[in-house]
Amino acid sequence: MSQVVVRNLEDGVKAGLKKRASLHGWSMEEEARQILRKAVLGDSSAPLGSRIAAHFAGCGLVEDLPESHGQVVAGMDFNP
Repeated sequence: MSQVVVRNLEDGVKAGLKKRASLHGWSMEEEARQILRKAVLGDSSAPLGSRIAAHFAGCGLVEDLPESHGQVVAGMDFNP
């Protein structure tokens, strides 16, 4: 692993970095690593729907489900 030194960092940037690190519960150094990693590698967290679809891909559903816009759904009757 290598090291990077950042000189002439504005006080406001340093304070913001310290605040973000505190919110995440880790050090300023780790916060800087996270920010740099995300900036260089991109945000790999896909939207929730895409992650769910990827998780269940290949589980047997071979066609899209029909849309249910405008359909009335009856509620459950829990009385015996």
